[in-house]
Amino acid sequence: MTQAPREHCYWWDDAPLRELPKTTVEPACDVAIIGAGYTGLSAALTLARAGKSVQVFDRARPGEGASTRNGGILSGNLRLGYSETMSPRDLAMLEEGIAARSFFRAFVEAEGIDCDLSYEGRFTGALTATDFEQMRTDAALAKKHHDIDAHIIEQAQVGDYVGSSAYVGGVLRDDIGTMQPAKFHAGLLARAIDAGAIIHGQTPVTALRTNGVDTSRGQVQAGRVIVAANGYLDQMPSWYRRRIVPVKSRIVVTEELSPNRIKSVFPKGSAYGEKRNLYRYFRPTPDGKRVLLGAREPIFGAPPDKAATHVRNALVQIFPQLEDVAITHSWAGNVAFTRDELPSLFTHDDVIYACGYGGSGTIWATWLGRKAGLKALGAQGAQTAFETAPPKAIPFYNGKPWFLPLKMMQFAALDKIKLARKSPKSPF
Repeated sequence: MTQAPREHCYWWDDAPLRELPKTTVEPACDVAIIGAGYTGLSAALTLARAGKSVQVFDRARPGEGASTRNGGILSGNLRLGYSETMSPRDLAMLEEGIAARSFFRAFVEAEGIDCDLSYEGRFTGALTATDFEQMRTDAALAKKHHDIDAHIIEQAQVGDYVGSSAYVGGVLRDDIGTMQPAKFHAGLLARAIDAGAIIHGQTPVTALRTNGVDTSRGQVQAGRVIVAANGYLDQMPSWYRRRIVPVKSRIVVTEELSPNRIKSVFPKGSAYGEKRNLYRYFRPTPDGKRVLLGAREPIFGAPPDKAATHVRNALVQIFPQLEDVAITHSWAGNVAFTRDELPSLFTHDDVIYACGYGGSGTIWATWLGRKAGLKALGAQGAQTAFETAPPKAIPFYNGKPWFLPLKMMQFAALDKIKLARKSPKSPF
């Protein structure tokens, strides 16, 4: 019998979460921040370097949420379809995605953060001819509106990019890279501490106020408050929980493979994704020895071992040649969505919120965290196309997404119908 994978984040093997010493919770500061992931630390660094006193509070160890649990693909994806009649705001958001990706790369290089940053591109595969034609149209519009070079990969050339027969074509984006998420978080945490921000791990916030927070270790008065919790809703007020939907995503990592076998799966070492409703992504680990694949957890919240099997099955669907390969690591984390499925920066009762990254937080959390910090400062550069009125509340919802099983079933059915039209015998 195959041994069950370890329920442990692979990234922590090379970059263990930092155990911070408990320091005194200061009774007052200029800005209090809830959440010590990419968003909160990016805001804290911005504020501390501007001379503000900052305290960051996290209910777990800093980075223990999605910031160190993601796949490390720097996509900055947005759920916006290109069209000839796009609104000015849609165009502005897509343009800001280019700026956000450029900022991330420049930030890592300027700060000297060792996080295995690499730019081998991302290939997105089309599973049907209809999807491929839509990708071709989108690529032309991306070039027209934003001068983005999205290379069309015809079916005959797909094998040069990915070792799978699943795809009828695809698009390669050279501007999308990869990194090691826990190493990036460790570097960001170190820079924020060096700048003077005080980070309190394992210190839950028990109450949120316009002029401060109550925590498990004391009350804090603050000139401004920033909420940077994204899809981790514990201790968040009901007002926030009604607007944010956490969705569990799971990643598995294989045992080490031979160089030739890795090359057969990843001919160019790129990151990969698929055009489908239930999105799946995969990449080689930074050392080039393992395969990582991420997907949504099973519909009804199976236990970790069954969830890992579900994602492993997806891996074998894409790469049947890996059927004999063992999975050594498996873990899950929350991504978060607003009703319009777009990242959001907003203010409610004078509290600043940044959230709703929709599974693309490697770029958007760092970017909107900085924007939140600049907004708290009232500084130039705070403007963003993602600043809106608070997202609309979801009817009959208070943080427990009872409707997700039905939504996931709908997405799975749509994918199945689409792929059945491609081939009645398709295993996808």
